[in-house]
Amino acid sequence: MNAIDTAHLLTVLFVVGITAEAITAALAAGRQKMDLFGVVALAALTGLGGGTIRDMILDTYPLTWVEDPIYLIIVVVAALVTVSLSFLMHYFRKLFLLADAVGLATFSVIGTQIALEQGHGFVIASVAAVVNGVSGGVLRDLMSDRVPLVFSKELYASISIIATGVYMSLLAAGVAENWTIVITLVVAFGVRVIAMYFGLSLPVFDYQGADHPFDPRASLSYRAARRNLRLSRRRVTFDTSRYSLLGRINGRKNKGKKQRWSLPEDATGGDPDEMPGPEDEGGAVSPR
Repeated sequence: MNAIDTAHLLTVLFVVGITAEAITAALAAGRQKMDLFGVVALAALTGLGGGTIRDMILDTYPLTWVEDPIYLIIVVVAALVTVSLSFLMHYFRKLFLLADAVGLATFSVIGTQIALEQGHGFVIASVAAVVNGVSGGVLRDLMSDRVPLVFSKELYASISIIATGVYMSLLAAGVAENWTIVITLVVAFGVRVIAMYFGLSLPVFDYQGADHPFDPRASLSYRAARRNLRLSRRRVTFDTSRYSLLGRINGRKNKGKKQRWSLPEDATGGDPDEMPGPEDEGGAVSPR
C-alpha cells in the first residue's frame, strides 16, 4: 500500500462521509419544513462546515470546498436526491449510521493530519479532529432548533480524540504512515459502531438549579444505602439457604420417629393463652 493508494482511500471515505452528512441534514430540514434552498444550505453547512471551521481555526487557505468545488456539488446533489427519494430513506437508516461512522473516522484522521503537518502537538491535533468531525452535525442541529445530539448521545466527539491518540502513537512507534491511517480508521470506526450498538456514552451532568439544590451528603447516603441493601440481600439469601438446608437435614433425621416431647396444652388440645384465668373460675388457679 503506497501513499497514493492511501490518499485515494481518504478521498473516497471523505466523499462517503459528506454524502451521509448531507442526507441527514436534508432529512432534518424536511422535518422543519424548509424550502429547497434551506435543504441545500443545511446540507452544505453540515457536510462541509466541519472542514471549513477547521481550516479557519488552523489558518489554512483556500478552504477545501473552495479549492475543489466538486465536494460542494456532491453535497448539493445528495440533498436534492434525498428530497426526491425521501420515501425510501427510512429503509437505509442503518446504512446512514454506518456511513456517518465512516465519515467521523475519516474527518478525524484528516483533521489530525493537517494539524500535524503544521507542526502542532497532540492538543491542537485533537481539537482539529474534533472540530472536523462534529462541527457539521452541531451546526445542523442548531439550525434545526434542537440540542446537538453530539452533546447527549453515544460516544462521538471522544472518538475523534481517540483517533488522534492512536494516530500519533502509531507514528511514534515507527509504523508507516499508510498503515497508521488504515489502523486509525478501523479503530475509530469500530469504536463508534460499538458505542452505537451498546449505547455507550459519557456520564451525564444533571443540574436541577436553585429550585432543587443538590446536597453531596444525599449522594453519599444513597450510595451507602444501596451498598447496605446489596449486602443485606446477600446475607438474607445465605441465611435462607442455610436454614432451608438445616430444615431438610433435620427432617431427614426425624423422619419415621415419634415426637418425644409435648407441650402441656397438647394433652387437652387447648391453647394456654386461651385457658380461663383465676377471675373466670371464681378465684381458682388455672392448671397451666
